[in-house]
Amino acid sequence: MYLAVKSVKPLKDYQLLLTFENNEERMFDMSPLLNKGIFQQLKDQNLFSTVKVCFDTICWDNDADLCPEILYEQSEPYNHS
Repeated sequence: MYLAVKSVKPLKDYQLLLTFENNEERMFDMSPLLNKGIFQQLKDQNLFSTVKVCFDTICWDNDADLCPEILYEQSEPYNHS
């Protein structure tokens, strides 16, 4: 079973602040994916900032998306300090 994404906020340096259905906040670094397939288009900051919640995960205006399992497993707990 996976945790659904409740909210996403794009940050500088291709970081995403994610909130999951258990209210856990985690930081996901998109940088490693920006040289692969459709994700290359997200180097455009305007396109990167179009990220939004779609069903239980996230997507962008270019139809790129990531599954919630990947987002959770490859993200780090967010430290508010």
